[in-house]
Formats: sequence, structure tokens, C-alpha cells
Amino acid sequence: MKLLQWNIQWCRGIDGVVDPARIARTARELCDPDVCCFQEVAVNFSPLPGSRGEDQVALLGRHFPGYEAHFAWAVDVPDGSGGRRRFGNLILSRLPVQQVLRHSLPWPAHEGVPSMPRVAIEAVVRAPWGLVSITTTHLEYYSDVQRAAQVARLRELQHEAIAHSKAMASDKYESGPFAPLARSASSILTGDFNMRPDDPLLSGLLQDFRDAWQVAHPGEPHFATFCVHDSEEPPYCCDYVLVSQDLASRVASVRVDLDCLASDHQPVIAVFRP
Repeated sequence: MKLLQWNIQWCRGIDGVVDPARIARTARELCDPDVCCFQEVAVNFSPLPGSRGEDQVALLGRHFPGYEAHFAWAVDVPDGSGGRRRFGNLILSRLPVQQVLRHSLPWPAHEGVPSMPRVAIEAVVRAPWGLVSITTTHLEYYSDVQRAAQVARLRELQHEAIAHSKAMASDKYESGPFAPLARSASSILTGDFNMRPDDPLLSGLLQDFRDAWQVAHPGEPHFATFCVHDSEEPPYCCDYVLVSQDLASRVASVRVDLDCLASDHQPVIAVFRP
């Protein structure tokens, strides 16, 4: 199974051009992914630099025929003409998706600090070896208070998934919204965490997950995924693929494409053994 983790910056490249088709073309050239985990996907958000207010969920879905597209927006605001502007995370999967869960993340007040709501989207996917929960998210950049609360919630969600995987569902209902569906304790958590590798908050997440980069490259520093091109700030890693302990042995490879110019973040490609 090939997974692509990528903050696509509303499909805006280093050249300032917003081009969903380029994102799709680049993704296929990178690894022909089975699952794409994208952050910063916009719908009707013309104020974003370079955007014409395009529906990027629809456009990306069109460029990935044969994939299911599942979107969770954290920002949902009026556009001034009766419509809505939305901004969030997208999972595209050509593997069967059994269940999709959308989790609003905490947004505690932090006076004087810019921030926006955050969300995680979880898709229970039938991988070659069985069910796996794939969650992608984009954590707060400016507020460490909010980011800490969001990390705590992500850990709670993993504990919740483990508990659900062990619980015996009632067979009273065979159809409808109460129909029992398995939720897997085998989990992959991806996203732009807005944390450097030495951040204590990342260490907290790693109490429940393994860092796929470190599984594939023991002891090697993370390659930078942000500020690699066209930035005055030194490059650093903030984009990760984490896995539950039982999936560590399935991590075949993890790489970062440092040459890509289709976004201000670099794509992370993880390959899992069947």
C-alpha cells in the first residue's frame, strides 16, 4: 500500500499558481498512491492567494478517477453572496473505504494569538492485510496551547479506536445507522503537525504511535518538509506519518521528495508491506 502525505497549500505551487491538475499529476508521478492524505484543501475560497474560488475537492476528485474522496472542513464561513467558504483536509482512496469519521479538534481560546479551527478526518480502509484506520489532520501553527489540546485529543481518539476494536457490537440491528461496523486499532496518523522532530508534543504522540520515518531510517534525522524552497526560514520537518505499533513491521519505506515545487510543503511517501 502506497500512501502520500502532503500539505498542498490549496494547490498553490512555489510559482504562486493554483493548479489542482498539477497536484494530481505530481502525486501520480511521485508514487501512484493508493491513499492520498491532503491538508489545506479549499472550496470557494477566492481570498486565498492565486485562488479563483474553485472547488478543489471536486477538481481533485475528477483528477483521481477510481478514488473515493472524503473531505472534512474545519473552516466554514460565508462568502458574502449566499455561499460558504470551506478549508480542511481530504482523503482520496482507491482502496475500499468502510467508514468515515470526522473529528473536530479542540480550539481553546488563546488571547492575542491568530488561529483557526482544526479537524481530523478518519477513513477505515480495507488495506491488503485487513482494515486500517487512516487519519489525517493539520494542527495549529501559531498557538502552542491549542496544538497541545489537539495532540491530547488525537491520543484520545487512538485509545477510543482501540476500545471500539475490542468491544462486542450488538447484533440487534443489521441495517441503518446502528448497524455494527468494525473500527480498527491498526492506525496510521498523518498530517502537518506544525511541530519539529524535537517537540515534546511529538514525543507525547509517540507514546501511542511509532514514527514511520524512524522505523524506516533508524537514528537518521528527518528530512525537511517545509521551507525547503523560496523561504527565509531554515528548512525543517513538520509533516509526518505515524503508525500504531502493530503496523511498524509493515513499513517498507518512507521518503521525502525534496525537489517538488507544487506546494510550499514537500510530499512524504510511505510504502507498506501487504
